[in-house]
Amino acid sequence: MTTPIKIDVWSDIACPWCYIGKRRLETALGALGPDAPEVQVQYHSYELDPTAPAEYPGNHAEYLAKHLGASAQQVAQMDAQITSLAAAEGLDYHLDNIQVTNTGKAHELIHFAESQGKGPEMKERLLRAYFSQGRHVGRIEDLADMAAEIGLDRAAAVQALESGAFAKAVSDDKEQAQAYGIRGVPFFVIDGKYAVSGAQEADTFLQALRKVEAEHKAGA
Repeated sequence: MTTPIKIDVWSDIACPWCYIGKRRLETALGALGPDAPEVQVQYHSYELDPTAPAEYPGNHAEYLAKHLGASAQQVAQMDAQITSLAAAEGLDYHLDNIQVTNTGKAHELIHFAESQGKGPEMKERLLRAYFSQGRHVGRIEDLADMAAEIGLDRAAAVQALESGAFAKAVSDDKEQAQAYGIRGVPFFVIDGKYAVSGAQEADTFLQALRKVEAEHKAGA
């Protein structure tokens, strides 16, 4: 039996490319075939804007225009492009409905879910909530609702978020990102030695995975 392939992913809930990259990675994993080694994916915290408030007074377009120094027309063009690219991966983006917020607590929730064996499921739920459903991912009560939706104990999620039990785990992830020199997300580290930066096409992920798969089988 070969050892599992480990994929560490740094990304943010508020990053539209991160959701697209997630889908492209999943497409590549699905193409590996039934005799491929087991793959373990772990999501790590990265905040594009750690200074963002929990309750942002404006909308998504206003936030981007201010944050990027872009015009309303430029923001509209960017949103249209990313929505189209997301649709090609089967993702239904509704960017006009995004509720801009600080994602720190959402990252804590992913770590809580990881401790319960459901980190990837929580990551997926939060991304869909943010980009497709216009839900708030910065409030503890809303986050706890989403935890319950994937089968986690709601009260335990509230307790973990209110106590900051996983705040250090988020901080540790961000420090590791700095150590790796990560300046943008998504960022993928395969087997601790191969890095894939950005939401690359599925074929790019597949080539990297095939290389690692061959190494695992050679060493088995």
